[in-house]
Amino acid sequence: MSETRNSLCLPLLFILSFPALLYAQNDFNPYHYQVEKRALCTHGAVVSAHPLASRVGVDILKMGGNAFDAAIATQLALAVVYPGAGNIGGGGFMVARLANGKNLAVDFREKAPGHATRDMYLDSAGNAQAALSQNGALSSGVPGTVAGLFEAWKYARLPFKKLIQPAIDLAEKGFCISSAEASNLNEFQSTFRKYNTVMPVFVKEQPWKEGDTLVQKELAHTLRLIRDNGARGFYEGEIAGLIVAESKRSHGILTLEDLRTYKAIEREAVVFPYKRDYSIITMPLPASGGVLLPQMLKMIEDQPLKKYGFESVKAVHLMAEVERLAYADRAKYLGDKDFYHVPVKTLTSTPYIMARMKLYDPNRAGNSQDIQAGQIKPESEETTHFNVYDKYGNAVSITTTLNGEYGSATVVGGAGFLLNNEMDDFSVKPGVPNMYGAVGGEANAIAAGKRMLSSMTPTIVLKNGKPYLVVGTPGGTTITTSVFQTIVDILDFDLSPSDAVNMPKFHHQWLPDILFVEKDLPQATLEELEKMGYHVKKREHIGRTEVIRISEAGGIEAVGDKRGDDTALGY
Repeated sequence: MSETRNSLCLPLLFILSFPALLYAQNDFNPYHYQVEKRALCTHGAVVSAHPLASRVGVDILKMGGNAFDAAIATQLALAVVYPGAGNIGGGGFMVARLANGKNLAVDFREKAPGHATRDMYLDSAGNAQAALSQNGALSSGVPGTVAGLFEAWKYARLPFKKLIQPAIDLAEKGFCISSAEASNLNEFQSTFRKYNTVMPVFVKEQPWKEGDTLVQKELAHTLRLIRDNGARGFYEGEIAGLIVAESKRSHGILTLEDLRTYKAIEREAVVFPYKRDYSIITMPLPASGGVLLPQMLKMIEDQPLKKYGFESVKAVHLMAEVERLAYADRAKYLGDKDFYHVPVKTLTSTPYIMARMKLYDPNRAGNSQDIQAGQIKPESEETTHFNVYDKYGNAVSITTTLNGEYGSATVVGGAGFLLNNEMDDFSVKPGVPNMYGAVGGEANAIAAGKRMLSSMTPTIVLKNGKPYLVVGTPGGTTITTSVFQTIVDILDFDLSPSDAVNMPKFHHQWLPDILFVEKDLPQATLEELEKMGYHVKKREHIGRTEVIRISEAGGIEAVGDKRGDDTALGY
């Protein structure tokens, strides 16, 4: 069970002069830390969703590790200190640019279990049962994060045991939770009780408070088995047995064979030019950003955005319509290309994009009933993101997820980690939206062993052939539009990284036919957009964007989003 030591906890007061982040050396106190939104440095930087995870990553860089070492250590720390999205029971994607000029894309997305079937979430009348695809063990795909970490380790410098030890210590000895984490844990108490057969440490009789210490001894045990046995320590043996036992108790379908046969895949990164000086590197399918990002950027490349002005009516209108067009294609055509033929070449081609842009009317909003996916001829929210850049010139952009906040809400009894609810990212039934409102069809239908379509869009921008921006964000279907807007804000509108990260975002995903905007977007702009025919809806935060910018002189600027406890650190 959880422990609280309020007398030891002074949250949000972290002494940054500590030289290392290792309990064993008594140099790291996880009960005293603060959020840092911007770091200026010359050797290396990490920006992630939690101050302690960013600190772990930077200390690994200081120890001589490269960006891959720091990324592995950061992800493992996030699995402990950011349980709502940081994970070992989920999956994700990594995009990297190596110092030697190699581009790298690693797919460790979850897969449908071997016993999954197309209509597994439909009742006898053919109606979708969202509760089954979004909660409990039946909503879980085969986890990929641990396999992804070991795939990335091929490019690291330090022993894996050194990279995982900070996470083990944080789980074993605990850390102080922030007010935001306390609020989240309290909000999910009834959900945890409903979807767990063995009550996890997150369940507590008295409400969680800022400054409480969260101790996760079962998770520490799991991490030690991974430390001592590698990926087999998770996908085989004791932990695999616990995963399957939990799945059976909770009416899931994960098997030992599903776990034993899971593999992370190194794919060919999507690379395309933008403007004269830039190249964009992003993740291919099943990450939808590999199609949508080149589509959207090519659609606006020849438009006078800078003349329109940042957050002007004309600029927001153009970008929203581009998003609408791209997401209409997403719904019809995108899925796991290992299982379904996706016409990527056509969807990102100049003739197709020019044809799509003929639907753009500069004077009025489009209508998603009229605007459908393009005609193709046969061809021959909860997630977390972090960026790392090192002194050697390696850049790493990683987005991982459990899908919804705390994933399936099911914690593996005896192992201490949450299972994902990624099965909801499939098209449970054609035309039926998932938890993020996204619809899909045959391309993203459930099939055993298939990877579900994702919105995750880890991205690196090169300038004159060298890393310039490392960018990404969580946020469900808003991920790709937020990455799109951040890139445009910096490259076209000349915004600083801080402004590009923190200024208001907007989002259109075709269906529902709504322009979602953050509350601080200028009211005058919103009124003009409504006059053009948009149905505008204000909402809370859109994403939590992380950016690292590297100057031609070698200076590094890292920025964490104001929308959370995201922290940028460097040295």
